[in-house]
Amino acid sequence: MISQTAEYALRAIVHLAQTHPVPQTAANIAERTNVPVPYLSKVMQSLTRVGLVSSQRGLHGGFTLVRRASSFSVLDVISAVEPLHHIRSCPLRIPEHKDGLCMLHGTLEDALLKMEQVYADTAIDRLLEERNGIKALCGCAKIELAVLED
Repeated sequence: MISQTAEYALRAIVHLAQTHPVPQTAANIAERTNVPVPYLSKVMQSLTRVGLVSSQRGLHGGFTLVRRASSFSVLDVISAVEPLHHIRSCPLRIPEHKDGLCMLHGTLEDALLKMEQVYADTAIDRLLEERNGIKALCGCAKIELAVLED
């Protein structure tokens, strides 16, 4: 699975995608995603540092996505805050396993590769779709989106 940090980053990105292009303050994102503000600040710094999110200070400032939600994946977000850790060699350092992984570690690595592919194939905008009648973020983001005129 993914870490809590990655989960929080995905919640923040989904919220920003829902409200794009309107800048969102850290306090607003935290409230809408049920993420503690101090933790969210750390996550947003990571997302800004890798260029998925931009931040602007000031009266009309806040965080926004740098590009369309369709142009990056769940894996991009996870990798920005806490990359997945592959099993490249025996974690137990057993000399007999130097040329390959045992069945246990090989199976875990195979599963991770499959999860990684699903994450890579899932664009962020896909997370905005309803599933079984449930909207994005399991309803914790109760937002009314304004229709923006171009």
